[in-house]
Amino acid sequence: MKKVILILSLATLTLTSCGTKKKIADLEKQNKDCQDLLNSTTVKLNMCLSEKEALNQQNDYLKKNNSELINNIGNMTTLTTKGAQNIEKALETIKEKDLKINRLQDALTKKDSVTLALVSSLKKSVGLDDKDINVNVEKGVVFINISDKMLFKSGSYMVTDRAKEILGKVAKVINDKPDFECMVEGHTDNVPFTGNAILLDNWDLSVKRATAITRVLTKELGVKPSQLIAAGRSEYIPLVDNNTSENRATNRRTRIVVMPKIDEFYDMIEKEMKNLSK
Repeated sequence: MKKVILILSLATLTLTSCGTKKKIADLEKQNKDCQDLLNSTTVKLNMCLSEKEALNQQNDYLKKNNSELINNIGNMTTLTTKGAQNIEKALETIKEKDLKINRLQDALTKKDSVTLALVSSLKKSVGLDDKDINVNVEKGVVFINISDKMLFKSGSYMVTDRAKEILGKVAKVINDKPDFECMVEGHTDNVPFTGNAILLDNWDLSVKRATAITRVLTKELGVKPSQLIAAGRSEYIPLVDNNTSENRATNRRTRIVVMPKIDEFYDMIEKEMKNLSK
């Protein structure tokens, strides 16, 4: 009987001990959960405090700005009135400048119209069917390129009879435009000139050819000398590379540059630009 009682006591003690361990484990888990929650809550609290501080600073800034804006309302009313007056003056100035710009554009348009009319007249007079004569416009200036084989014999600056026929057509157009100037330019290829003692090099040849053309235009074809400029460009402004006989023939040419009198044109432009700056 005593043995039975002892066995029952031990069993009861064992069961009681197991229940206690389970409770301890449950309490420890609850304690950990509470600690984690506390830590998380502490972090969120710190964040809220930081945000509150930032909001307080922003609120102080907005209050200060609001106060300054209220104080400036009267000044802004005055500034708005002055601003409206300034805008009105600016619009008047812009309107005046627009009128001046339109006048300048009209002048340029008129010049371009005259230039195009001149090109049309030249094309009809000179006859562009001949590949050795070319008329074109660059930046409002008319260029007439005439191959030297139509004007001179090789190495010579004596104008041929055929050239005088062509130059007669050019002279007619120039005479119809007394407000224009013409620059007669002589151009050579890059082959060194070794003709005679009178002509030393390609510079001499190009200048002599330019003055020969100028002389025909003035003395034989009635062009006013005051409209003409003679210039020699030698070999230094080629149209194409001087690497073939055909290309060298292309570069040997006389170019007649027809343009409004530069000083008068730029005086007009300068006058309008001064008006724009006022």
